[in-house]
Amino acid sequence: MRRPGVKRSRGDQPPEGDVLFQSIADQVYQQRIARQLSQAELAELCGTAQSAIARLERGERPPRIDTLQRIADALDCELVLTLAPRTQISSST
Repeated sequence: MRRPGVKRSRGDQPPEGDVLFQSIADQVYQQRIARQLSQAELAELCGTAQSAIARLERGERPPRIDTLQRIADALDCELVLTLAPRTQISSST
């Protein structure tokens, strides 16, 4: 879902980390809107500044895990992190 204020450049494929951070930003935005919260209201629930929520939603800065946990708690969401191998790991038995 394209959000107001989020600019994407044409042509170049963004680095993998940027895609991940933008995905997180989009999810935070969508959950906040679904709960009819302003950025300021979410910030208050998280104990942070509205500008920090705005930066996160714009994908300007990688979010810290503890910040994501506070946001997830405020949005009544479960924060799920997984590590999945990019390639098959062979076992030598």
